[in-house]
Amino acid sequence: MENYVIEMLNIRKEFPGIVANDNITLQVKKGEIHALLGENGAGKSTLMNVLFGLYQPEKGEIRVDGKKVEINDPNVANRLGIGMVHQHFMLIDTFTVAQNIVLGSEPKKGIKIDMKKAVREVQELSDRYGLQVDATAKISDISVGMQQRVEILKTLYRGANVVILDEPTAVLTPQEIKELIVILKTLIKEGKSIILITHKLKEIMEVCDRCTVIRKGQGIGTVEVSETNPNDLASLMVGREIRFSTEKKPAEPKETILSIEGLTVQDSRHVDMVKELDLDIRAGEIVGIAGVDGNGQTELIEAITGLRKKSAGKVTLKNQDITNMPVRAITESGVSHIPQDRHKLGLVLDYSIGENIVLQTYYQKPYSTGGFLSFKRIFDKAKALIEEYDVRTPSHLSKARTLSGGNQQKAIIGREIDRNPDLLIAAQPTRGLDVGAIEFIHKRLIEQRDQGKAVLLVSFELDEILNVSDRIAVMFDGKIIATVNPKETNEQELGLLMAGSKLEKEGAQN
Repeated sequence: MENYVIEMLNIRKEFPGIVANDNITLQVKKGEIHALLGENGAGKSTLMNVLFGLYQPEKGEIRVDGKKVEINDPNVANRLGIGMVHQHFMLIDTFTVAQNIVLGSEPKKGIKIDMKKAVREVQELSDRYGLQVDATAKISDISVGMQQRVEILKTLYRGANVVILDEPTAVLTPQEIKELIVILKTLIKEGKSIILITHKLKEIMEVCDRCTVIRKGQGIGTVEVSETNPNDLASLMVGREIRFSTEKKPAEPKETILSIEGLTVQDSRHVDMVKELDLDIRAGEIVGIAGVDGNGQTELIEAITGLRKKSAGKVTLKNQDITNMPVRAITESGVSHIPQDRHKLGLVLDYSIGENIVLQTYYQKPYSTGGFLSFKRIFDKAKALIEEYDVRTPSHLSKARTLSGGNQQKAIIGREIDRNPDLLIAAQPTRGLDVGAIEFIHKRLIEQRDQGKAVLLVSFELDEILNVSDRIAVMFDGKIIATVNPKETNEQELGLLMAGSKLEKEGAQN
């Protein structure tokens, strides 16, 4: 008989109008990294929220170490040795690392909280698992990758033997992903078991032992990773064959749509993040910006779209100076923006998905006449885009926050492309999406190019930059240090350039 640390047998979870988990079985062995693979909205996070006690199933049973258990809330899960790191972190920005980790389980000295002991315990735990976290740092001052490590430490501090990680690499840079993989392997050596919710096939092949596939709320089966390959996993996940490289004809660039000259942009600390940058994008081409996070990409996009004031330089759209124009004036000039943070900048989470789809156009005809909104027209448009972009939602009236990340993203992309822009800015457009949705979005970006639009793609995914771009501009320390042809470069060369190795590349060409 197999030694399963977790068994979820025939779990059924329903929400109004939708069966999220339809009799799914998941069995996790002790000491393995077990992938839970599925499309956006397939029911992966729901299943794990059942295991962690956030949801109660309508049917089925859960066993921990062979014993049947009732997990009514996360405290019960913690007592059973189950910890969960959510996709959107649950940390208090103004607290330190140690304060966040011990919150609710603080060591006491008499009636007072013993923070010295807390810091010491957290630091020891961090060192033991090679997490390299500073227990005294404030959350608001550390990187996203470090915040994730804090969440992992939080579960370990509470004695987790089984750690659930929900899309752990969606917000990480390539370097942080490598570091996380080392951490996961260390946890396994220490006798932990890990459930990895993901749809990144490369990562499954690299670190996972077994993989359970869910499609549209149903369990498709469990496979040994060593006996499968990315193509087979992708087909199991979406129910059809997936093309990993998007077919496209050569670009036919025409007139310049966006021209940036000598642009300097400061961040909120008044530090120059973009430094005298020049860039042109023409109609009918996709220009990809490659770079490690934090090299000025965010500030560049914010400057073009009017979200951040420029310190110097000029931004011209179709020969019109749009430097420091208001955001609405810039969007009305022909700019669409798929933002890198869909929650902060892309959606109003408590509005319906239908209302979100017309956020950029609600005040224009035919949606508004004489100051009055036509909800029939608004929702007719929303329903059409929901269907066209395969946004999986029970209804156009569902709140945006109830949709999976991938479906939220598809709604934003539909809204922005539907505005028929001259310049489409796509920042991390496939972050956190499954291979089926990525294939769909890449096709849409290329369609925009083929219709004569200028597309600016900013992504940390090098295979995405190489696959979709016609030209790649490498950004390092606020400047574009090289422009390369995707057909004449590779991930290794781009990686060197992204680290600032301009001279080595020039030397290699000589």
